[in-house]
Amino acid sequence: MKLNHVRPLTLDQLSRHLQAGGPSFFTSSKTSTVIPYDQLELYLGSRNGMLDLVDLSLLPKNVDLTDATLDVTGPITWQEARAFAQSKGREILTSPTEELAAMLAGIATSATGERCFGFGSLRDQVAQLEYLDGNGARHLLRHDRLLKDRPEFADSHAKNILERYQHSYTSYKNFKNAPFPRFERETDLMTGTEGQLGVITQASFLTRPATESTFLFLLLPKWETDFTRHLAVFNFVQSKRNMIYACELLDDQSLNVLPAHERPGRAGQDLIFLEIDSYHLDQFMGDFADLTDLIGEDNIFEISRQKCRELRMLVPRATFEANSRMGVIKMGTDVQMPPEHFSLLLEFYRECSQIGLSYNLFGHFGDAHLHFNFLPTKEQIPLAEKMLDRLYAMVASWSGSPFAEHGVGLIKQKYMRHFYQKVHFEMFDYLKKCFDPKNQFFPLGFMSLKLEARP
Repeated sequence: MKLNHVRPLTLDQLSRHLQAGGPSFFTSSKTSTVIPYDQLELYLGSRNGMLDLVDLSLLPKNVDLTDATLDVTGPITWQEARAFAQSKGREILTSPTEELAAMLAGIATSATGERCFGFGSLRDQVAQLEYLDGNGARHLLRHDRLLKDRPEFADSHAKNILERYQHSYTSYKNFKNAPFPRFERETDLMTGTEGQLGVITQASFLTRPATESTFLFLLLPKWETDFTRHLAVFNFVQSKRNMIYACELLDDQSLNVLPAHERPGRAGQDLIFLEIDSYHLDQFMGDFADLTDLIGEDNIFEISRQKCRELRMLVPRATFEANSRMGVIKMGTDVQMPPEHFSLLLEFYRECSQIGLSYNLFGHFGDAHLHFNFLPTKEQIPLAEKMLDRLYAMVASWSGSPFAEHGVGLIKQKYMRHFYQKVHFEMFDYLKKCFDPKNQFFPLGFMSLKLEARP
């Protein structure tokens, strides 16, 4: 497959491109790990035809505040939106690690980030959005309107598909994201569907009054040796979501990318940090007394918001750079587990740490949602792939979600056979026929997979 690079400068130009009806894949900041952008043409080489790679980063952009919602048009980044909201005494509720990513692209992949622990998933923070269909026409979707009330689901056949699909989602209702989109609210049509049903051009995000946070750092033994204290912290924070916005892990291997003078704590220790609402800090510390004895007062300290944010962004970027230097596509996980099975995931990652490959582990610890990253040489890729094959089969048996944050994209599709049922293919096929009859929106995406294609 050949790529035709398209760079619309106005919405009218984008609309005209859509009217032409060619198969397209839409990008903006290109920070996502869903698609290996630097190797995309090579990756698509075995497929025939032409694909328009449409760069949305040049479109006009604007951010404004209406009452309590942040109105975003075009390729506004999380960093830009956060700064604007703060200038108005507000704060956005989602905090992805990569702040240079575009917010509207974050809807497409259902980005979550670390503050999901306290504020819930992005899909319930989007009050409404606008998108362009295959004819270049603009449509409005609202979170307060149910999908079942739309005309596409008026007849009994479509209604039956939707009811069975929503039933299959039930066990994932408390997850950041299931292996498949929720499809309950109107806005779900564009949330996590990776641009396969239309192009999002504008959205309104919920905000809240800006508050003071305290960042509390906990130093723990390396998880590979003993994760008893890790699990004690995990179990403690589950009932504190009204006080804690984020609960994140950076393991010793992750922190090794830092110069010694910049590393918080000592080598040979993991780091868990908590973002705590400062208003509740005294109550939190009183409740935390037993864990203080377990962890040790010398292993608990505060750090500034800016330093914490820099630290949190540096590790994933260093992981991506390490893979790029070795010429391999990122081989990391995005698994979220039910709390009762979290220790099983840690046990498997411990096994992964013992097979002779470089690795690190970081992520959204309080949500039982961690990113284990293999850092293999090209020669070691088959071994890493073998372990990932085992992992996703096990995650399905543990009722976990394989990709709770970064979407499926292209390179992860081979793992979805463990998680899709017949009704999911029925729903994907029906929605593509309703919203993308020309199959022009990311036609290689997961919604175009077929039941018979599964091994």
